[in-house]
Amino acid sequence: MAILVNLDVMMAKRKISLNELSAMVDISLANLSILKNNKCRAIRFSTLNALCRALGCQPSDLLEYVPDEDI
Repeated sequence: MAILVNLDVMMAKRKISLNELSAMVDISLANLSILKNNKCRAIRFSTLNALCRALGCQPSDLLEYVPDEDI
């Protein structure tokens, strides 16, 4: 099983750049890039909250469960 982070999808839908989002949520470009590229192992609820607030979305818009056989 895997949890995918669809941050890139939401950013495209909202037409927002990594630099703009970084400034809005006060998260480094490096950490946002790790999230955007599905390289993270964990995400803090405070980070998820800040992203949802900035992007006007729900956690389910950013996180997706994919069973092993679908990867």
